[in-house]
Amino acid sequence: MNMKKSWSFILAAAMVLSLAACGGEAKDTTAAPTTKAVENTNAEDPAKTDGTEAPVADVSGEVGEHHWVSGVASPKDAVAFYFIDKMASELDARTGGKMTIDVYPDSTLGDDVALLESLGTRNVNFVVQNPAPEVNLMPKLAVFDLPFAFKDIQAFRAAIDSEELMSLLRPIYEEGGYKLLGFADQTFRVMSSNKKIEKIEDFQGIKIRTMENKNHMALWEALGAAPTPMAFSEVYTCLQQKVIDAQENPYATIASSRIQEVQDYIIQTNHLAHPIVMIMNLEEYNELNEAEKQVIAEAFEVAKAYGREMADKQESEKLEEIKASGTEIIPVSDELYAACVEKVQPVYDMVAEQVGDELVNAFLGK
Repeated sequence: MNMKKSWSFILAAAMVLSLAACGGEAKDTTAAPTTKAVENTNAEDPAKTDGTEAPVADVSGEVGEHHWVSGVASPKDAVAFYFIDKMASELDARTGGKMTIDVYPDSTLGDDVALLESLGTRNVNFVVQNPAPEVNLMPKLAVFDLPFAFKDIQAFRAAIDSEELMSLLRPIYEEGGYKLLGFADQTFRVMSSNKKIEKIEDFQGIKIRTMENKNHMALWEALGAAPTPMAFSEVYTCLQQKVIDAQENPYATIASSRIQEVQDYIIQTNHLAHPIVMIMNLEEYNELNEAEKQVIAEAFEVAKAYGREMADKQESEKLEEIKASGTEIIPVSDELYAACVEKVQPVYDMVAEQVGDELVNAFLGK
């Protein structure tokens, strides 16, 4: 399907003024960019694992001056920010400051939808976000809604790095007007609940907050739960007042929003991986010379590795933080996982109708 790329100037202006929070996170109201924002001094930075900087070819004479802007809806302690921040520092280092990115986190330049629209008008140049807000423009990205597809995050990463899948995703983004660079992730989404879930029958009737996403809602309906879409900003209060029983998110979102204060259990469902995509405006990318494109590709690979490393580190730290609060962690048995996979098969059919069997099979490695 050909995508229409007519963007409203009104939306672009509204985007700049927007301070809408992403995921209910606390806001930094300063409009100043975080350029190469946080020094990557973490000992696990892949560029410094042996105590030395990775060798960087001198391409400064082959690249032009490019000073870009990236908006990120996530806060500075989120994987999405680490991902683009590392990209900024790598581009700067590899080009002697000729290619730079000023990073504006915390929805300073707008929420995820506004940032995507602004990328289309080149008011921002790089966007890093979960693909969910992109599905309205590029419906085949609903392939990421396939539930219980991967038990292991490394298997998911291998899938989204595969050339078979990337060769199908690139044209989808290009049709929308974007250049797909690739994916990091925030590991898996898990369930928090005030009801202990140990067998498939335990899902029956549980009121769980979901995003306004028909595939996500179908997943929980298939398990017997009662999905209740609502804004994330309302979730803490609704859990506290027992309007809902449960919600689902990555560990980092749960911990940073203090969901563990109003939930007795974390059920390690790993029902959906949480990819984070980095994209550019396609026309702008195509205007670059080959040396500039090569620098972007090399910087991206370092940023991707760093983003995933920080995701693993953050998951471990946030899990310990949740445990320390007294919330009980409930592993999902092989038996329960298999029962969930069986129950959600109708959702696979539903997603396949939206995106096609070829894309589903490439995602699943079939």
